Amino acid sequence: MLRKADSIAALRDNFAWDIPDRYNIGVDVCDRIADQTPDAPAIIDVATDMSHITYSFGDLRAMSNRFANVLSGMVDIGDRVAVLLPQSIDTAVAHIGALKAGCISIPLFTLFGPDALLHRLRDSGTKVVVTNQEGLAKIESIRSELPALVHVLCTGCARESHLDFHGLCADQPDTFTPVDTAADDPAFIIYTSGTTGNPKGALHAHRVLLGHLPGVEMSHDFFPQAGDKIWTPADWAWIGGLLDVLMPALHHGVPVVAHRFAKFDAEQAVTLMKTHNIRNTFLPPTALKMLKAAGISDVPMRSVASGGETLGAALIDWGRDTFRVTINEFYGQTECNMIVSSCGAITPAEPGVMGFAVPGHDVAIIDEKGNPTTDEGAIAVRSPNPVMFLNYWNNPDATAAKYHGDYLLTGDRGQQMPSGRIKFIGRDDDVISSAGYRIGPAEIEDCLITHPAIRLAGVIGTPDTVRGSIVTAFLVLNEDVTPNDRLTQDITTYVKSRLAAYEAPRKIHYITDMPMTTTGKIIRAKLRDMAKELT
Repeated sequence: MLRKADSIAALRDNFAWDIPDRYNIGVDVCDRIADQTPDAPAIIDVATDMSHITYSFGDLRAMSNRFANVLSGMVDIGDRVAVLLPQSIDTAVAHIGALKAGCISIPLFTLFGPDALLHRLRDSGTKVVVTNQEGLAKIESIRSELPALVHVLCTGCARESHLDFHGLCADQPDTFTPVDTAADDPAFIIYTSGTTGNPKGALHAHRVLLGHLPGVEMSHDFFPQAGDKIWTPADWAWIGGLLDVLMPALHHGVPVVAHRFAKFDAEQAVTLMKTHNIRNTFLPPTALKMLKAAGISDVPMRSVASGGETLGAALIDWGRDTFRVTINEFYGQTECNMIVSSCGAITPAEPGVMGFAVPGHDVAIIDEKGNPTTDEGAIAVRSPNPVMFLNYWNNPDATAAKYHGDYLLTGDRGQQMPSGRIKFIGRDDDVISSAGYRIGPAEIEDCLITHPAIRLAGVIGTPDTVRGSIVTAFLVLNEDVTPNDRLTQDITTYVKSRLAAYEAPRKIHYITDMPMTTTGKIIRAKLRDMAKELT
């Protein structure tokens, strides 16, 4: 949807949305391509032993049609179908088949425990779950508390309490007439990470994929190009894996490598990328830091995108040396994703600054009255917008609170730079007010992880009778480093010399594990709880 240009201004001026009235994601990412090039590779499914099977778009159409036929005998249009599977061909088939059948698909993370699954399945009133043997055990432990759940389909097993996914599909024809959905009809419920409070279900329309495309194309230096092939370690259960990688790639006819490590391993990730000639990847900042810490080098790529936490100069420089491209940072959230991006093919990165508003998205920094400001303010997106969620499922009050007039509030603080880029400062409740200064934790964290002793850093504000709050850092050190008073002083001096004295941590706590969401974001609320326990 983007027309290639040599400047951000030209990119924006040449852009216009083309959202049809009638649109179905399942048809778009599967049947449309299969009609043109049925033998083109769609999914390269890599097993745990690294063996793989390549599935064409023709295969994907036939398999998803069979599953859509299965669903047509089980559900009504608008019913919820949850997919509790790792990256695999079955995951893609389940989502695409559900969308073709007019259902609302719900991606679920395989590492969720019973309580996390119970909340999401009960809140959404899910009628069908597709899972594997591992997920089945979790579902069975809570099934008595899920009155709406009627069918559990399991890949690779069959018992009285559930149905065999592959067996049922094998009995169905490979043709199906997809439900004629409007672009504004519901397609997904994607639950927020839940760094504070219970996760909320963001209900997205079919148009959400089209809304993602400009940001994906921009962050991958004008995706697609001949020979592109993409992979991400980010699970498809999250919007970053599902709608930043899987669905946009299939829309463009680009093959997707499906493989998620049980635990991310830098060396194995590089082996995977080289073995399958992967040219494009979305690597969350945590994965980038782990690759850097492992000493990984010389992994040429055509494009590397990252989002979720701000990238600092050290990671960008390392990425340029390692991947031979600039890591393009993008920004968004479950409710309104891929709205800010950088594009190394057009302009160099600005370390510590996210990027530009993606063409088609009116992103502004607004003050408390809802007016655009050049000072620090709330990062907001003007509605309507095709990538924007419809509402929070069964939560009108939370939906209303998400808006200020015509603007959707991201809940993040930022500032527009003279270059036109948007700088991320922090979550509303993460910004530290200390002795009259307003301090964003991200910049300090970026600085801290460039210290040779530090692997991960999380920064919060803790109460102080004199300053109101003080900067407090929680640090995970490299394996060969032992904490001591001298190191603490050195780290403090290090930050003072690179940022400012008021941004230097006044308290430092050394920890062995950083609390993070399953998407790799630091849970600062847990750091605040830990700080209370230490006082």
